[in-house]
Amino acid sequence: MHSISRFFLATTIISLTVACKDTNKKTAETDNGNERLEKVKEVVVDTTVITTIPEGIEAPEGMVWVPGKVFEQGAVAQDKVAMDHEKPAHKVAVDGFFMDVTEVTNAQFKKFVDETGYVTVAEREIDWEEMKKQLPEGTAKPHDSILQPGSLTFKKTKGSVPNLYDFSQWWRWTIGASWKHPNGPGSDIKGKDDHPVVHIAYEDALAYCEWANRRLPTEAEWELAARGNHLGTIYFWGDDMDVLSQKGNTWEGEFPVTNTKQDGFERRAPVKSYPPNDLGLYDMAGNVWEWTSDWYNTNYYREVAAQHTILKNPQGASSPYNERDPYAREKVMKGGSFLCNASYCSSYRVSSRMATSLDSSLEHLGFRTVATVDMVSGQ
Repeated sequence: MHSISRFFLATTIISLTVACKDTNKKTAETDNGNERLEKVKEVVVDTTVITTIPEGIEAPEGMVWVPGKVFEQGAVAQDKVAMDHEKPAHKVAVDGFFMDVTEVTNAQFKKFVDETGYVTVAEREIDWEEMKKQLPEGTAKPHDSILQPGSLTFKKTKGSVPNLYDFSQWWRWTIGASWKHPNGPGSDIKGKDDHPVVHIAYEDALAYCEWANRRLPTEAEWELAARGNHLGTIYFWGDDMDVLSQKGNTWEGEFPVTNTKQDGFERRAPVKSYPPNDLGLYDMAGNVWEWTSDWYNTNYYREVAAQHTILKNPQGASSPYNERDPYAREKVMKGGSFLCNASYCSSYRVSSRMATSLDSSLEHLGFRTVATVDMVSGQ
């Protein structure tokens, strides 16, 4: 799955590729598509991790403690649909931390906006001078009536889709779509305070974190939290896919034509609609995708495994790289969404990881936050 950016608008109009290339990025930086990550300099000798909440520290409201562990990050051996960028599994040591029990909700995000006056990326006026830097030289400017603030919304197709790699068949640029209007101008969030907030670009998530004295989880933290006590299974509950409809909000039926709603929902579900994992975390599979702080780099897992060492509190790749789009600057998102289907992305698997560009805002992408012991003790 390629990243989907705000510039879908311009590229749709001019029939260019959806995944826009950053033409400002020097070719030398990607080494003609064969960029190699810098070797990890830290050789971990002491893999002791924080496993329990230190004395005198209490879990912040709405958060739970995730005990630190040394574990295998990445695809488990029995996962037959794991993608190459989930392999090979590699051992990491992660200190304990606090994590939001749920994805950040509309009510929580509204409180942030009310107190700060923050305007999300999807609500901002579009700067053509900035946008055209991402497009081939000479690209004609679309009419001003088209260059309006908006975001990407999902639409069903009328019939079967033979090419599931062409996601432009079910995504559309919708003027007026934002966190306040998740399905477009005719929609709103009234009565949906407990739904996960969506249409959140990376900088929107960071702004919320700064306000809340939180941060986004690393990919390793997110995976540790999702696994809970199931460190060697495909899903957070085990290996049984037959119970998926009872465990998470995903797409059931033929994607993207028919959703049977066997799990009770067609689009987003209120948080806590499904059972939590054994740490008390909800929606770690499905509902909406969640941002992490890690750069997406196709080669990262292979490079880390080649180090033959255990990384402690890994921060992910030092630079972004996507072999399908060497110019992309993307972050890792985790957890899957209500659009994930066995035939499409099956990203309700714990090790699943996808890339999305920094400016992406979509109706199935949100986030949750974490806090370390140091952050909490300083409050």
